[in-house]
Amino acid sequence: MQLSNQALGAIMMALQESLMTQSDIVPVLQGFELEQTNEGLVVKNPPTVRFSNDEKITKDDTETVAR
Repeated sequence: MQLSNQALGAIMMALQESLMTQSDIVPVLQGFELEQTNEGLVVKNPPTVRFSNDEKITKDDTETVAR
């Protein structure tokens, strides 16, 4: 079993968000819904990264991303 390029990208997006906000990446990774495809594992609910919003990221935000 391997990760697809899409899944690797989802992990990298989660890492970027975690580094930018200095928050824990674990809840996001635990919330990933994975599906096996011919390409490998795919994340059905990849995270998004906010670039222009200056508001502080809350715990509720990270839990919403993890769903």
